[in-house]
Amino acid sequence: MTPSRTTPRRYVLRGVLLGVLASWRLATGQGGAEWLAAPDRPTVGDTVWLERTVIALPGWRVRAGKLEAAERVEPLGDPVVRRASSPDGWVVRYPVAAWAPGAHSVSVPPIWRLGPDGRADSLPGGTAVFVISSVIPDTVRQPEPRAAIAPIRSERRNPLAAAFAAVLSAGLLAAGVRWRRRPPRPPVLPPHVPVEPEVPDARWLAAGEPKAVAARAVLQLRVAIAHAVPGASLALSTTECLAAVERTRADAPLRELRAVLEQLDRVEFASAHGTDVAALTVRARALAREFLP
Repeated sequence: MTPSRTTPRRYVLRGVLLGVLASWRLATGQGGAEWLAAPDRPTVGDTVWLERTVIALPGWRVRAGKLEAAERVEPLGDPVVRRASSPDGWVVRYPVAAWAPGAHSVSVPPIWRLGPDGRADSLPGGTAVFVISSVIPDTVRQPEPRAAIAPIRSERRNPLAAAFAAVLSAGLLAAGVRWRRRPPRPPVLPPHVPVEPEVPDARWLAAGEPKAVAARAVLQLRVAIAHAVPGASLALSTTECLAAVERTRADAPLRELRAVLEQLDRVEFASAHGTDVAALTVRARALAREFLP
């Protein structure tokens, strides 16, 4: 029986096939593309980072799909994609949390590689497997939920405390009701302030203020007319006031009233100079006394 021989041609063919296979796995990003879980020994509820390195050509970018929630594993956020230490490597990370101990497998969505010229290529996400430890110690073999603990009550009960609390509550209630129903306080009258006497017209005229004297005389006369004639309010002009007096009071000295009001208005608005303001003021006060009851 002759031993089998391996020709150099077979060695060359085998090396070429292995090289092509390795190049294809590197180009598709499957060479050593395993999902790694960190930290090493996570427990229930801890954040577990599923990490994988993807190879892409220079100028290409990597985009990761959104991880769907499962019954026992739930994603805690969007995937994180960052550059790796190698120039053509990208690191894809998913934050997840598991709510039950044991081994878990997560189906990862496809990962896309985007080229600068608009080309795109997708890689199968595969399955990430990690183990979750229980937070319950190993000494408890069959953990079961326990019933709620009964409230702790004092063995000795003092009835005087309850009676004192009831009496105190009743006293506070009675005091509050009495305070709410207290009589109103009597109003405090403001202090009496003596009214200053009116400044005489002669003093205003001596000070060079004929307008002030005319304005005061007009106001006194118009107030008296407004009290006597309902339609002659202070908001009316002189012409409207005289018309209201003419309609209501036919016996009023309309001509004298018109002359006095018009002359006082001219003095007040500085359109009449050299007028005897003192005489006009005396006539205006006399007419005001005629309209007052």
